[in-house]
This record gives sequence, structure tokens and C-alpha cells, in this order.
Amino acid sequence: MAADARPVSDDRPHVPVLLRPLLAAVAPIEGVWLDGTFGAGGYSIGLLEAGAEKVIGVDRDPAVFKMAEKWAAEYGDRLQLVEGTFSQLDTYSDAPLDGVVLDLGVSSMQLDQAERGFSFMKDGPLDMRMSQSGPSAADLVNEADESALADILYHYGEERASRRIARKIVETRKTEPFETTAQLVAVIERCLPRPKPGQSHPATRSFQAIRIAVNDELGELVEGLCAAERALKPGGKLAVVTFHSIEDRIVKRYLQARSGGGGRANRYAPEIEQETPQFKLLSRRAIGPDDEELEVNPRARSAKLRVAVRTEAPAGDVDRAGLGLPGVMAGGKR
Repeated sequence: MAADARPVSDDRPHVPVLLRPLLAAVAPIEGVWLDGTFGAGGYSIGLLEAGAEKVIGVDRDPAVFKMAEKWAAEYGDRLQLVEGTFSQLDTYSDAPLDGVVLDLGVSSMQLDQAERGFSFMKDGPLDMRMSQSGPSAADLVNEADESALADILYHYGEERASRRIARKIVETRKTEPFETTAQLVAVIERCLPRPKPGQSHPATRSFQAIRIAVNDELGELVEGLCAAERALKPGGKLAVVTFHSIEDRIVKRYLQARSGGGGRANRYAPEIEQETPQFKLLSRRAIGPDDEELEVNPRARSAKLRVAVRTEAPAGDVDRAGLGLPGVMAGGKR
């Protein structure tokens, strides 16, 4: 039975974003696959039921494996669960992989848990740590200087009012440290106009930026792409689902660079000599959700899928300067 046709019980995860087009793009599915963002397990189940002999489900969040106990056992040793990160994904299998799937960003499951501190819609501790270890969002908001906060909000969240918000955060924490999401939301709302109907919540961009910084999500993404290049066998497939423009720009430029897409600086310049490409793009355009998926899951609207196939060329390193990393990572200032 196809993964998107299987009945979903209360114990089993719902179908994740872009699952049907992802499975179609990487078909036929066989051998050993790695799901780098196990989450609720939807992609892992889809891969297993579409023909994968084994799936290694990796996640930074140890809580997701506890939630999977009710259904994961039915797959026996075909499903291996590993607490880990993108940057280390080439260390989780003894043999080259047939495929790697990366679903970026925070899951709806984490957003629904107020105690995790990811959501600006629910009051809870200002945490946002996917691994539940290391410095939290509260640590960042209470300790970073005004300039660093402004750069994080601007570069990771594309927040135009970043300086105003950073200034207000620093002013507020002098009298009362930030401990909850509601405290931070209140400060951000005072810095921005009330949204018009259909506009996103004023805290959307700031919460995205702080979450990315706390979890080093973009650094992990770049290292994860490099690790996937090392881990995949010739003919192995890499599928990456992104949810905002910063992530998609990095993935797009990485795959262009590794597929020999350097081209020419302009049409009069000599063609740049390319090394043997490490990937072959299945499509130069990202795959988005169709109308059927959007009707069921409006969250899929911003999702983009990019797929590439590993060649026989040796793995190498990529020029990070050309990946469109935010200025705060590249050492730049606005």
C-alpha cells in the first residue's frame, strides 16, 4: 500500500508535507535510506512502505523516539532510530546509503508543545532547543548584546525592525529577565504595528530567527549537505524539503555548485572550468505542493522540494561563500 493511502490511526503519524511528490521523485526506492529529520516518523514510514529495505531515522530531539514507541516496533530491524544531527549523518551507517531525506525547520509536533517554547501562540518557557541541551532561547535573549541580537533578527528572520526590537529587548531585560514566550511576544508586539487581516503574526520572523540561532540550523544544514554527499553511494538520491527562502537558497546554491552549475560570470566571459560534478539535478526547479495537498494542509504552502542524484565523483568540500549564507554567519554586517 502506498504511504499516502495507508489509514492513519491516533497512534501513527500523519502524512508529512510533500510526501507524495518526494516518493515519486526518488522512485524506485530500495536499499538503505536515512531520514535526517525523523520527527513524527512520516517520511520514514513512507520510505519503508515504498520499498526501502531499511531506514535510519535520525533526530536531535530525544522526545520524538519516545513518541514513536507505539508503532515503530512493527518494522523491527528495518527501522533504526538514532539521536544525532545533520552534520554527523555520514557516521550513522556502515555502508554507503541509497538515499537521504532532510525535512528542515521545526515540526508541528514541537510547535504544539507549549513547554518546548517554539510557539509564539502558546505561552511556555523560552526554550526552543531541539536537542533539549545547551544554551536556550532565554539565554540568548538575556545575554547577547544589542548588536548581535539585531543581526540575528535581521539575517535569520529577515526582520526589518530588528534594531528596534533588539533595543527594546535589551531595555526590558534590565528590569526583568526573559523567561517565557509570552514576555518576548509582548515586547515584539509593542515594536510593530498590528497586523492586517491575512498578515502573519508580528513575532513570526523574530521567533524563526532566534530558533535558527539557538539550534545553529543553517550551519547544520550546510554540514548536513556535505555529510550527505559523503554518505551517498553513486546513484544515491538526496531529497531536501525547505520551508523558507533562506534555507531554500542555501540548498539550491549547494546543489547548483555540486552539479557543475557554475557556468559563466556573463555571456562574454570564458566558461569556468568545472570539476566533475558530485550530483546530477533531477529538476532545476523546486517542486511545490499541489492543490490537493494545500487543501488538506495549508502549512505546505511555503514548502519546496529539491532532489539530486549522487554521481561517481569523489566527495569534496564546497565554497561556503557562494551559498548565500546570512551575513551574521559570514561575518558581514548590514
